[in-house]
Amino acid sequence: MIKLIEREHELDRELLLKTLSGRKMLAYIRAYGTGYDFCRFYKIEDENGKGFMFIINSTLIICGDGYLEASEEIDLFVSMNLPFRIEGDQKILKGIKIPDRYQQLNRTVFELIPDGSSPENMEECVDLDPRLPDVYRILSEGFPNIADFSLWYTDTSHRCRHGISRVFTYKNSTTASAVFDIDNVVLIGQVATTAAARGRGYAREFLKWLAKFFNGLGKRAYLLALDVRVSFYREIGFRETEHEIVLERIDVEKESALKGKLEDEQ
Repeated sequence: MIKLIEREHELDRELLLKTLSGRKMLAYIRAYGTGYDFCRFYKIEDENGKGFMFIINSTLIICGDGYLEASEEIDLFVSMNLPFRIEGDQKILKGIKIPDRYQQLNRTVFELIPDGSSPENMEECVDLDPRLPDVYRILSEGFPNIADFSLWYTDTSHRCRHGISRVFTYKNSTTASAVFDIDNVVLIGQVATTAAARGRGYAREFLKWLAKFFNGLGKRAYLLALDVRVSFYREIGFRETEHEIVLERIDVEKESALKGKLEDEQ
């Protein structure tokens, strides 16, 4: 049975805190609640277990308790909504009877491990509270198909005001965001560098600084990488903690597909 959630207390916080996907769900319900059509939450139950689904714009996230199975009801939900991306519980994802319009991609979870090699006085070059238009300028060069400014600004500023997200810039040329910060676990995403500053190692320096920064706050920071960026994070020295699959549509225009890849993966 799939049931629309109307109150935050209907979510099982203990279950969701076990995974990054679950924490993302908690972050968005804290930021938006249950009153928006573009951000919907569902409870799933069958004879084996329970779980939750969360659909934000064109991404569907599924979290289960380890016993919940893929089902015809979940297959039907996917077919009706046709999200651009499906991620989360690996047992369920591997059991979904997806239409031919989806492809399977590999993704690696990295933990940002500080190694003490950050350049001296980097703090002088980091803006902990940059102007969002400046952040968008950098992102628009790194991700030419990013959503238009008004949509991006509305969502980003809303999540930052609610203490869910943070944005940072380095030397006015590189940016990264804390997509969420829930119970001292942080997910880093939207890492980009302007075209003029590429090749100078700014992203590498900045990510190492962020690892040290969050570690100093007693937080564990993670990021998600599709195969094309895995070698970069390995070279930095970040620790691989998990390998997973995500499902993505292939029957959409390239521009839409790239937009769907902006939030987390690098």
